[in-house]
Amino acid sequence: MKNKIIFIAVSLMVAGSCSVEETSVVPEEAPEPSKIANVPDNAEHGVLIAKFDAGFVPQLEAMERTALLTKSAPEAPTPELESLFNELGVISCSRVFAKDDRNEKETRAAGLHRWYLLKFDRDKDLKAAAEALAQVAEVSIVQFNNKPVRTFDGQRAAFRDEPHPSTKAFTPYPFNDPYLFWQWHYINNADQAISNTSREGADVNVAPAWKLTGGDPRIIVAVLDEGVKYTHPDLAANMWTNPDPDPEMNDIHGYNFVDNCDIEWTREGNVGHGTHVAGTIAAVNGNGIGVCGIAGGTGKGDGVRIMSCQIFSGDDSAGDARAAVAIKYAADHGASILQCSFGFEAGQARYDNAFEAANPLEVEAMRYFMSKKNCDAIDGGLIFFSSGNEGAPMSGYPAAYRDYISVTAFAPDFLPAYYTNYGPGCNISAPGGEINGHSGGERAAILSTVVSEIDAADYGYMQGTSMSCPHASGVAALGLSYALQKGKSFTREEFQNMILTSVNDLNCYLDDEVKTTGSTIKLMDYYGQMGTGAIDAYKLLMQVEGTPCLNVPVGKAYRASLAGFFGGGAKDLTYIGVEVPDEAREALGIEGTPKIYEGELQIKCSRTGCGKIKVSAIAGGNRVGSDVVMGGIPVTKEVAIVSRTSQSANGGWL
Repeated sequence: MKNKIIFIAVSLMVAGSCSVEETSVVPEEAPEPSKIANVPDNAEHGVLIAKFDAGFVPQLEAMERTALLTKSAPEAPTPELESLFNELGVISCSRVFAKDDRNEKETRAAGLHRWYLLKFDRDKDLKAAAEALAQVAEVSIVQFNNKPVRTFDGQRAAFRDEPHPSTKAFTPYPFNDPYLFWQWHYINNADQAISNTSREGADVNVAPAWKLTGGDPRIIVAVLDEGVKYTHPDLAANMWTNPDPDPEMNDIHGYNFVDNCDIEWTREGNVGHGTHVAGTIAAVNGNGIGVCGIAGGTGKGDGVRIMSCQIFSGDDSAGDARAAVAIKYAADHGASILQCSFGFEAGQARYDNAFEAANPLEVEAMRYFMSKKNCDAIDGGLIFFSSGNEGAPMSGYPAAYRDYISVTAFAPDFLPAYYTNYGPGCNISAPGGEINGHSGGERAAILSTVVSEIDAADYGYMQGTSMSCPHASGVAALGLSYALQKGKSFTREEFQNMILTSVNDLNCYLDDEVKTTGSTIKLMDYYGQMGTGAIDAYKLLMQVEGTPCLNVPVGKAYRASLAGFFGGGAKDLTYIGVEVPDEAREALGIEGTPKIYEGELQIKCSRTGCGKIKVSAIAGGNRVGSDVVMGGIPVTKEVAIVSRTSQSANGGWL
């Protein structure tokens, strides 16, 4: 039976197809110093989170041990502690992050063992309890266990599996997945069936990257979202499998931190969001069915792995405590990338200190994740968040936080999507799709895997920064895979910098015109506000291997200085020549032979593409030394040419 495709247009208040409204973030003006981090507008009844001073923790640990022993056990809580908890009405007290001998040393070094979950009667006045707890000298922080609320404004419509119209320009596709030609966000050749305003190159430029690597199963991406359908025919082979599952948790492919049980995806209120996100990162490539994933492999079992850390289930969600546990779980079980398509509405917090003050537990869990070295290619974890969908001139948090990568969204016309947040806090852009106002309708959105139990389909379209975010994390996963292949290793900061500079220019399209799709936007408002540019998978792989990229505009004779490549004396060197392999000439449409004049490379490319050329010069003199001639040493440098309809303002060099 053929796989069906469903169209899912989900317009969100925050990110992608799920939004999080959470009022626990402090206001713009810094509050008076307080031990109470947030407000209980959406707090779980009968629960408070507290961080205790390190010197007080042994008493709490003794109490926990006592709860597991008989009444005659010699380890009893001190009378002072027992009296304190009786006075506060505490029914039970347990660590937020359960003890695990495999990583307890790291947990304690990070101070995460100091966080405790205190339970009260459900009718207890939590605000009064928090105020009383804050008076205790040994308490450092009190946090209400708020639960994010998702707000949906979506519609679904069936999409027939039909042949591609004849307007499609010829493109050789690297894999046999039948719906890859609808994934313009990977390979955009200005297909009019997608949109009559499609722009060639408005994609993540993954096709040439796939020639170098398709992924590596040693790279694990943790998807904090709805549960990922791990039995999906296009995801099952690339799901992470726990080598040492907890018999009580049954955490084979991850865990449901909302319901404390196995991952689920069919509860009423689910929309297949986590499954859609996972497909963009690692749907299996080359298996002859469905779609492709950015780091989904080459059909040889070599895709990156998806770990499902479920923090949304139906209309319910994990509270702050369980969300933090999910983050730490990902760190302790090998994830190198945290994919988070959710966040607060833009403007609820406007600076990092405000976010930190209101969400201390989650911030500490994120720092723990960033500190974990889970693969040889990088010494810490990378965190990606969607910037938000309010069309606000700033990123929402947590995306805007300085240590996380905030991803904005563009459409197949290479222009900002009408819904995307932009401006301060936004770091990079990726395809997010845009349905309204495009001739192809839903085809201008993002095609990926969905849940057939919900939509009677295995594939569907969604739009939002929720969709742009996994494009960025998928490209990062591909880059780490290539680093492993090349035997390269980077610090977290180094690799993050490489991601943020592996981009194509967006500003060249942002002028005084307006764009009218889902709403009317002034393009000039987005100039310099979409992060560093549009993420480019091939450029990231070039940075990994140490090959510089030269950005060349299509259809124009272009001159670029070689000083950044051959040094400050480049204009005075004697150049032997430029070697252009047939593959590069064909891919780029290079006309004639590139020339070098006074240290400038002169080249013209007639089509969008990527390819490597070699430039040779003489170090010392104007001729090469030999047995009978005194001369210099030949120096050959490889340059990756990336031709696009846009040109970066930095003179072309990356």
